[in-house]
Amino acid sequence: MNAEIIAVGSELLLGQITNTNARYISSQLAELGVNVYYHTVVGDNSERLKQAIELAESRADLIIFSGGLGPTKDDLTKETISRHVGEELVMDQSAMLSIEAFFQRVNRPMTENNRKQALVLEGCKVLKNNHGMAPGMFYSHGNHVYILLPGPPKELEPMFQFEAKPALAKWLNQGEVIISHVLRFYGIGEAELETQIVDLLENQTNPTIAPLASDGEVTLRITAKTSTEEEAWKLIQETQELIMSRVGDYLYGYNDDSLASSATKLLIDQGLTISVAESLTAGLFQSELAAISGVSQTLVGGVVTYTADSKVNQLGVSKEIIDQYGVVSEECAIAMATRVKKMFKTDVGVALTGAAGPAGHDEHPAGTVWIAIILPNDEVVAHQLHLSDMRNTNRLRAVKRTLHYLIQLLSPVTKI
Repeated sequence: MNAEIIAVGSELLLGQITNTNARYISSQLAELGVNVYYHTVVGDNSERLKQAIELAESRADLIIFSGGLGPTKDDLTKETISRHVGEELVMDQSAMLSIEAFFQRVNRPMTENNRKQALVLEGCKVLKNNHGMAPGMFYSHGNHVYILLPGPPKELEPMFQFEAKPALAKWLNQGEVIISHVLRFYGIGEAELETQIVDLLENQTNPTIAPLASDGEVTLRITAKTSTEEEAWKLIQETQELIMSRVGDYLYGYNDDSLASSATKLLIDQGLTISVAESLTAGLFQSELAAISGVSQTLVGGVVTYTADSKVNQLGVSKEIIDQYGVVSEECAIAMATRVKKMFKTDVGVALTGAAGPAGHDEHPAGTVWIAIILPNDEVVAHQLHLSDMRNTNRLRAVKRTLHYLIQLLSPVTKI
């Protein structure tokens, strides 16, 4: 089967946002053995979208649309397809109830145009939207299959993964089971990881292994296709064991895990509390933790002490330490972690200090970062990072590296 992906939205053509949806959908289709030969982007114009659909139908069996399912007048994807295939749009009551419940929950009036989001092609399989309002659609017409997905990635990705992909797999394989399992790694580059498992990548058949790198992390998606779920998981487990025997030291989680969620889970499972003192990251570390549901079981509090004076006056770091060693130093980081742990009476104290950039600090070049972690037994672990001169990249990398150190220190087998 051949597929074409059509992204709808003038904002894509204007360069206001990047079309990450096409990359994601293509990677998912590759796992199903579906060839993607064309990515098309068309603005919010019904006539041009109709032309794009006609061209796609001449060269693809499966056409996947992203965007244009919202409540405004420029959201015209399903209306254009409705006219093109001669199918009426009907109200999906389940989606309508979900939309109404959302507005009741946020205590806002629902404008009439929001009802438009609950319209679907008559006869389609409705794809439930658990992360937004507009449902998706899986629709077969003649020799073509059309899948309509919302534009926001936070809605599109889970909808494709849990709604559209299983429906498509069933339609394609008539009973075959396709299961994917993601391994997440940090602290090893994509090139190094691939070098360690190059023979597995070169000789893969079933299951397949797909590497992907982003923001300093590397993932490996293992996908097995068999007649039963049990057999698929057996194949995945065998491949995972081979991978882990070579790069298992860098594994931090699976599937939808993040560094923050993995660190939070370890802290909660071990009944540990944590507090944080931040300088260059200015609260970013605590923000990452706070994004995880249930973090109140472990995160007690923290402080942002950006200047030398605030480190002394608010946190209680000795002025002598700062005068002798400076704020970008191992001694300052340890003092910050020690003080915040004592201040909040937690089991673990964490501190981050450094020169975010683009300029350096005193004699320290931009990207010099010190991280200190005080463990429940008062053991001190400190690390120095040498990053780039890119300010916000350094701040994010410092946070991720600290989370990674926490995971390693708290894991049953310590790898630091």
